[in-house]
Amino acid sequence: MSKEEYSKEEAKYLKIGLYMSAVLIAAAAYFMLGKSDIKHADGGDYYQLQARFNRTDGLLVGDLVRLSGMNVGKVVDAKLDDHFKAVLTLDIREDIEIPDDSSASIVSSSLLGSKYIEIEPGGSEDFLPAGGEFNYTQDAMVIEELLDRIVGIGKANREKMAKNCRPAESEAKEDKE
Repeated sequence: MSKEEYSKEEAKYLKIGLYMSAVLIAAAAYFMLGKSDIKHADGGDYYQLQARFNRTDGLLVGDLVRLSGMNVGKVVDAKLDDHFKAVLTLDIREDIEIPDDSSASIVSSSLLGSKYIEIEPGGSEDFLPAGGEFNYTQDAMVIEELLDRIVGIGKANREKMAKNCRPAESEAKEDKE
C-alpha cells in the first residue's frame, strides 16, 4: 500500500478535531473582538464621563463604577494624557445624574480584592454633562505603601515612647539615692 489512507474511524476523529478547532478559533476571535467593545449586560442606555488619575494600580477596563455601593456603570477605556496621567472613560447609566462637584475614587472591594471606582456625590444642583470630567479624583492606594506608612508610624511611636521612658527611669534612680 503506497498511498496512506485513513480508516473510517480515524477520518471521523479527524473531522471532529477540525470542527472543534474551528469552533475554538471562532470563539476566541469573538471574545477578543468583543472585549474591546465592552457591552453592558442590561442593554440599557449609557453616557460617558472622564476621570483623570495619577495612578490606577489594579483597575482594569471592564471594572465597575459604583455610587452608594450600587453598580451604575463600567470603565470602558483607559489612556495616558500628555502629562502621563491616566484618563479613564466611564459609562454611566443614563438614569443616574452625577452632581458636578462629585468625586471619583479608586477603591478595593477587600484587602486583596479587585478594584472599582466609587463615586461620592456632591451637593451641587448642577450635573456633569455627557462627556464631562470629574474635577475631584483620588488615586488607588497601593497596599505596600500603606503597610510602609503603618510600620513607619509604629517605629516613630516606639522611639517617642522610648525617649519618654528614659527620663522617668533616671528620675526614679535619683529619688532612691
